[in-house]
Amino acid sequence: MASGLGQVEIVISGFGGQGALFAGQLLAHAALDNNRHTTWIPSYGPEMRGGTAHCIVIISDDEIGSPVVRNPRAAIVLNLPSLDKYEALVKPGGVLVVNESLVDRRPNRTGIEIVMVRANEEAEQIGDKRLANLVMVGALLQRLPVITLEALGQSLDKHIPAHRRNLLEANLLALKRGAEVAASQA
Repeated sequence: MASGLGQVEIVISGFGGQGALFAGQLLAHAALDNNRHTTWIPSYGPEMRGGTAHCIVIISDDEIGSPVVRNPRAAIVLNLPSLDKYEALVKPGGVLVVNESLVDRRPNRTGIEIVMVRANEEAEQIGDKRLANLVMVGALLQRLPVITLEALGQSLDKHIPAHRRNLLEANLLALKRGAEVAASQA
């Protein structure tokens, strides 16, 4: 299933424990499950829980020449340090999805789409603050549909660990809610 978007590079960054790496891994699984080329490069290091952790996901209709990304087409930033690091790096015409719950300023960039999401509050309304990462992914996919929400949901269903199956419906709601928030800002 080609998206018609060519190659899309996505950076997902936040505090360790916010689920940035899981969100990227889910996107990569969905790409593979839909016969797309993909890379997922997580950042493991001393920043794991509490510091800033990130991953890079590339999804492409064609083979990926290099997993190195200097200027991603999209960034999901879950906290202020991540916004400070990645705001200037998003390609012109790209998408920046910002967790307004933990970021106290609006991005200064022009020439990109900016989506502000109160992801923590949206996740809490669904019933689990740990779902903020998937609220953000839903918002991104509404603006940059490199994978459909339906395909992502199917991959989540396929890959969710048995001990987390009870959270499947809430995860799907989080994706949908993020897309709704992004659509309301279009």
